[in-house]
Amino acid sequence: MTRPKNKLAVICLLALLALFAGAAGAADPAKNTQPVLRAGAFDIDITPPVGLPMWGYGGRKDLPCRGVRDPLEACVVVLELPAVVTPAPKGVSEIANRRVALIGIDAGRAPARATMAKLRARLLAEAGVAHVFVVGSHTHHGPCLELEKVEPTASYIRDLVDKLVLATKKSVERLVPAKFAVGSRELAKHNRNRHTKISPKPVDRHLTVIRLDDLEGKPIATVVNFAAHPTSLPWDLFKYSADYPGALKNRVEKTIGGRCVFLQGFSGDLSTNRGRKNVDEFGEALADEVVAISRGLKPEARSDLLLGVREEDFRFEKMRVDMKEPLTRLKYSIVFFKSLVDAFVEEYEGGVRPNIQVAMLGTDFGFVSASGEFFCAHAIRLRERARLREAMFLGYCNGYHQYFPTIEAVAEGGYGADKEVSPVEVGAGERMMDRALQHLFELRKKIETARKKMKAEKK
Repeated sequence: MTRPKNKLAVICLLALLALFAGAAGAADPAKNTQPVLRAGAFDIDITPPVGLPMWGYGGRKDLPCRGVRDPLEACVVVLELPAVVTPAPKGVSEIANRRVALIGIDAGRAPARATMAKLRARLLAEAGVAHVFVVGSHTHHGPCLELEKVEPTASYIRDLVDKLVLATKKSVERLVPAKFAVGSRELAKHNRNRHTKISPKPVDRHLTVIRLDDLEGKPIATVVNFAAHPTSLPWDLFKYSADYPGALKNRVEKTIGGRCVFLQGFSGDLSTNRGRKNVDEFGEALADEVVAISRGLKPEARSDLLLGVREEDFRFEKMRVDMKEPLTRLKYSIVFFKSLVDAFVEEYEGGVRPNIQVAMLGTDFGFVSASGEFFCAHAIRLRERARLREAMFLGYCNGYHQYFPTIEAVAEGGYGADKEVSPVEVGAGERMMDRALQHLFELRKKIETARKKMKAEKK
């Protein structure tokens, strides 16, 4: 009778050892060989010192800011994807090539070319992030970021770069396995087309939301993409303000938790439709729509999200206006102010050189960014043509090259389509969107698959 009892004890002991070993292995991240999406977020105050020239309204000239209505901030979300479909460029590590930083800043635009180059180099070297989307909210109550060589703004811009690097590094330090979901809805009354008099007027009513939670369901970040000019406050209010995106972010963070990143869309011809709401009430009403979308989503831990990124710089040499011509330069200097005009003359040396960046997360969700004020029809048409389940269109991103109207908008004329604020050649926006579409399909292997299918059919 003793032998069976010993045998049973041995079996029980082995089972317990196997159970404990399995539990230990599950608790040890080093033994988890299945990579999943990771996310981290951080925000930082970027309010400039009072006294800098303000951005957005020509009537202000270079008169200094006199106060702060509400603080400006930068919010960063870093996504580390499980795998990448585009090979790492020379000098970029495999882990950096799997990381994307979505950086929303309360400013009229993203920093200018030289500053963006320095920022991206530092983010790669110090934060290990290769792919960067810096999106200006387009508030017209922020600093004039064109003045990279003019003090005291130049000093502020250097400080801004330091803060964006710090916030991105903090986001990387906070990377944890994350659950991911994206959703959208069409909003009927929150924005309007301010340009065209031709009906039907194009309006991109898409509100798109990314929800990121940790594996226990605690919110990490909410990413919001919507298109409408933050011009709710009077031009002669010489105080810094984030406009409606600031109120939106505050309400989302208080209601949901975590960080909120606002990424402005293709809003070149779109204004807010506030009705009787003031700027804060409108931002909070839009936040309530964000919260409703977020609560309807079911985030999942994803190990199948592959990252694909393409970036392309353009050069349009045939400008519609010669900013070097003395009378033209004088006219611009009278309407705006000399140091701002000097910055644009330098930027447009050799033509308008805008940038697009395209990213795919998996096979059904993509980003398209552009360095200017793109009219909304560009986003509407590309969304239809791209055949994605969800897409975000990010304007004022990684630079700024003024307005990119559609061809028919140029034919109609009006502010935003005239050559004085849209010096790029007619049709430039369409050419850039065609290339973005090609990148989206190539990143999903759609074009390659179609070619192989045609070859097989010919055989």
